Amino acid sequence: MATVSAALKSRVRRPALLKKVMTAEDTLKFFEPGQYLGWSGFTGVGYPKMIPIAMAEHVEKNNLQGKWKFNLFVGASSGAECEDRWAANDMIDRRYPHQVGRNIKKGINAGRIRFADKHLSMFPQDLVYGFYTKDKPNKKLDVVIIEATAITEDGHIVPGASVGATPELIQMADKIIIEVNTRIPSFEGLHDITMCDLPPYRKPYLVMSTEDRIGSQAIPIDTDKILAVVESNRPDCTGPNTPGDEKANAIANNLVEFLEHEVKMGRLPETLLPLQSGIGNIANAVIGNLAKSNFKDVTVFTEVLQDTFLEFFDSGKLKFASATSIRFSPDGFDHFYKNWESYKDRLLLRSQQVSNSPEIIRRLGCIAMNTPVEFDIYGHANSTLVCGSGMLNGLGGSGDFLRNSKLSIMHTPSTRPSKTDPNGITCVVPMSTHVDQTEHDLDVYVTEQGLADLRGLCPRDRAQVVIDKCAHPDYRPLLQDYLDQATKQCLARGMGHEPHMLDKVFKMHTNLLENGTMKIDSW
Repeated sequence: MATVSAALKSRVRRPALLKKVMTAEDTLKFFEPGQYLGWSGFTGVGYPKMIPIAMAEHVEKNNLQGKWKFNLFVGASSGAECEDRWAANDMIDRRYPHQVGRNIKKGINAGRIRFADKHLSMFPQDLVYGFYTKDKPNKKLDVVIIEATAITEDGHIVPGASVGATPELIQMADKIIIEVNTRIPSFEGLHDITMCDLPPYRKPYLVMSTEDRIGSQAIPIDTDKILAVVESNRPDCTGPNTPGDEKANAIANNLVEFLEHEVKMGRLPETLLPLQSGIGNIANAVIGNLAKSNFKDVTVFTEVLQDTFLEFFDSGKLKFASATSIRFSPDGFDHFYKNWESYKDRLLLRSQQVSNSPEIIRRLGCIAMNTPVEFDIYGHANSTLVCGSGMLNGLGGSGDFLRNSKLSIMHTPSTRPSKTDPNGITCVVPMSTHVDQTEHDLDVYVTEQGLADLRGLCPRDRAQVVIDKCAHPDYRPLLQDYLDQATKQCLARGMGHEPHMLDKVFKMHTNLLENGTMKIDSW
């Protein structure tokens, strides 16, 4: 038994569990290749750090790369120092349902890691349905490693900066190891925890507004399943906040202007509707501009809060935020902890099944804002695959929100640089090489060039508005020429509803692969 520190004693309020305290290295005996492992965590916060790093060090010291491989289930992405290090050591066989990291992405695209993408609202329920463990004798995950910031008198787990799929991972666990992080403050009181029932006994989530609590403050657990308790002294390894650049700020200005117009026209209330915002510099710029806008008493119902949401809170214009994760930069977390009293009653962290619940999103009438890889002239969007084949990170929760929100908005630069051309990649294309969000689900596209409101338009009208408003000047004539030629050919065949030239539709993409730019001479 490892030494129990005073800090750990203060966080573990069920004394019997202190008898199970051990070091991360002591837990290595519980693992063997081929196991199905679950980790807590979501977008790089709230994940276990001690045991995954100890396992990686064990592999490196004993040359077990490619021999100690596991099937890894996490609500979304984990910390790079854990899962990306595992990927570099060839320790991951299968991975579900979302990831971020250079090495893990490389492993997926090289065929070494079998990755399965999934809507983040559906992954936890499918886990409890047994979809991922249907071929295992006990139908369970072998070991689930959870980071907690406290353990209650009942043995229930108080998570940290994320909830994610932790409740469902615990439900499906055969054995559990808890890392209690004493490096960071206890997050007790910040969570709203619900568990997952099976059909036909599932109950509605009675969230009528962003502030509503429907669950408990900690995750119930069968303490007999706990193998070990490990003290953690490592913080969440988040990077600095990504500031908005000139393009991102132009996109944000276009979007805020549109929202102001919607209020003026009476289609949105003056307080807007609950906002959902993705991750990245454009999302940061949008939230930053909203913090400087005239909107007041705004609410947020989203997956992840980034640093600009702290600015939004501090401006006095953000009334309440519901999420499943707070992914602040190190400076952002310092600010958050120092001002805990001013934030704790204006924030709730829920499981991703609730934060991304299609039924709640539709009822609240959320305004969804996300960034795609590319979108096409008819309104389909690709969020996951570069040139239709190369996995980026995964779908995440964008589909949960974009399919169900009152306003579904996609924002992106009109172009991105290639290796040889600063505008070598157009994000507005004739046809998306992969479709994650369909034309039926999306309302508005925004680039630094302008904003295309596609509501109520037929496909050919949508295409014209997208080309006129969103395309970069370098590509606008090419896209117009494509639309004109495709329309002429398809109308002549009596197939002109959504015109395409199938032999030419991916010519821009093939030119990028062959010549480093999507600029072509002609069709």
